[in-house]
Amino acid sequence: MRILSCAFNMDTACVELKFDNGTMIAIDTIAVENEIADNMYQRSELDWLIYNAPLEYADLILNGDPEKYLKTVTVNKLFES
Repeated sequence: MRILSCAFNMDTACVELKFDNGTMIAIDTIAVENEIADNMYQRSELDWLIYNAPLEYADLILNGDPEKYLKTVTVNKLFES
């Protein structure tokens, strides 16, 4: 199967992939964030991928390890007073 299109649909809050055989996958981005993002930094990283790199987001969610990815790329720093 080849991917014909991949885009974020703001009306459904889903990243939608359409394949050459007519099938479609919709990834519910809100459900993903609620399940794997522990803080605002991780949610922000996922949001950036959703809007700027939906194909990479879909690959991460469907084939990768999103929790490991988020722990690697995000840093949660506390403010010092």
